[in-house]
Amino acid sequence: MVREKYGVRLTPEQRNQLEHLVRAGKSTARVTTRARILLKTDAGWAAPRVAEALDVAEGTVFRIKRRFAEAGLAGALQDRVQANRYRKLEDRGEAHLIALACSPAPEGHAHWTLRLLAGKVVELGLASSLSHETVRQRLKKTLSSRGRRKSGASPR
Repeated sequence: MVREKYGVRLTPEQRNQLEHLVRAGKSTARVTTRARILLKTDAGWAAPRVAEALDVAEGTVFRIKRRFAEAGLAGALQDRVQANRYRKLEDRGEAHLIALACSPAPEGHAHWTLRLLAGKVVELGLASSLSHETVRQRLKKTLSSRGRRKSGASPR
């Protein structure tokens, strides 16, 4: 039997918080799985048994246990901030992109395409480079957008 490096000892308050998190069903699957890993480990389950029961890799169990030991409960449940991440298109550029998409299409085109918009944003100097996928994500409709309903109700 392998001796595990990081043990998990939850306080009664932490245990209640995790049990509520799992029962409520309001968290993401990732957070719920991490909570279940901590609960099972605190109950004395070995990493291979936890991994098999929750259908995750053993490395995931060890990683969550280590993060709990190093950063506490919040550090184990939440994702870390990813270093070296930046937005290619800041708020000002995004506002220009939306205004551009609402403007008439360039001559010779019936409508704006994502690639045309990306090229125009680069041409205007709002970004050094920009893919059509970034443009799509910025212009993607949300539930609050016009023309989309939250329910299946028919229009009047």
